[in-house]
Amino acid sequence: MQITETSADGLKREYKVVIAAADIAQKVDARLSELGRNVRLPGFRPGKVPMSMLKKRYGAHVMGEVLEQAVGDSSAQAMRERGLRPALQPRIEIVSFEEGADLEYKMNVELLPDITPTPLSEIELERLKPEIADSEVDRQLERIAENNRKTTPVDRPAESGDAVVIDFVGRIGGVEFPGGKGENHTLRLGSNQFIAGFEDQLVGAKAGEKRVVKVSFPKEYGNEELAGKEAEFEVEVKEVRAFEPGGVDEDLAQRIGFDSLDELKKTVREQLERDFAQLARQKLKRRVLDALAARHDFPVPTGMVDLEFETIWKQLEEERKRNPESASEDAGKSEDELKAEYRKIAERRVRLGLLLSEIGRQNNIQVTNEEVNRAIVQEARRFPGQERQVVEFYRKNPDALANLRAPIYEDKVIDFIVEMAKVTDKPVSPEELLKPEPDEEKAA
Repeated sequence: MQITETSADGLKREYKVVIAAADIAQKVDARLSELGRNVRLPGFRPGKVPMSMLKKRYGAHVMGEVLEQAVGDSSAQAMRERGLRPALQPRIEIVSFEEGADLEYKMNVELLPDITPTPLSEIELERLKPEIADSEVDRQLERIAENNRKTTPVDRPAESGDAVVIDFVGRIGGVEFPGGKGENHTLRLGSNQFIAGFEDQLVGAKAGEKRVVKVSFPKEYGNEELAGKEAEFEVEVKEVRAFEPGGVDEDLAQRIGFDSLDELKKTVREQLERDFAQLARQKLKRRVLDALAARHDFPVPTGMVDLEFETIWKQLEEERKRNPESASEDAGKSEDELKAEYRKIAERRVRLGLLLSEIGRQNNIQVTNEEVNRAIVQEARRFPGQERQVVEFYRKNPDALANLRAPIYEDKVIDFIVEMAKVTDKPVSPEELLKPEPDEEKAA
């Protein structure tokens, strides 16, 4: 095998690889001989089929198999001998091959860059430490009380703020549509739970009354078959219920499954602490990534950036379809300007991903099987009744398992960086913690 480097441009390399015809013929004969020991043909005992007949019947198939293996083995050998670290699978282009002649192909490969991480001890970070005041717990308890107020039937027309129990059937052009029917549905008037205008037309209705409610589905409605269309709902009001004043007391705690108000307060505080601690961690991670991005500028493989950009752009287009208002922040920018902006984001993500991977490699950071198994179990719990299928899915799909492992590895590397960096803790209120940071969504 002859390997010649024909081009070197940044991280990109091109090689010409030539495999001698004699080597290919030897591999073909060896494979046919192996096949001949087991193949059965009329008139011949196993192992006694002439080579000429084997070549005539199986030669083309075996040649294809040998060529594929030869290209795979030789390309891997070429990269191994030169100590190349490919960023993606190399691209192979057959230049020439005829039976009895040498095989020549081109191999284009993009390499991973050489990365020298900055000393982690030089990184300075401010870690936000949320402090949950009693008033925050009280506000959450009041929201719980509001959402769990008792209702009692009333013999009067429904008012905004009341709850009505309704049966309804929706039609477009006189034809019922999927999802437009319900029975014994409790709807709080003024909650904006239904399409705009629906609840307003039930104000003044009494128990036992039937009404026809006419509404227009918004043009940006999630279901394209309903978006922008006029609909009529036949509604029967079965009951009007008024909300009783709700308070934060022992009765509330027991109605929602707690032994006492103190237990409810303790649970609410713990949940708030977990939620805000998670948010604080996300902001800390963002600050770690920003600090790394500011200290490192090395070339990244174009192919990896292309793949990351395609993923970002696809997600952006899907989000625009689901929620057209999401495009408002990009208003006034041309598609070329937007693509250039998001390509920079893709490049940042690839650079940071490679950097985190190198920091993890240099410091022997590993994801254990136990950690992966915990993640699989956690994922399985999201699909009650299908836990076994979820576990089997990950066991049988290495790519899916790798996608599950990747965020665990990244979090462990982030934790290591925080441990090595100079960190200053800053107590903050939940309100301060909730303030968005510049370009928080895009650049992460």
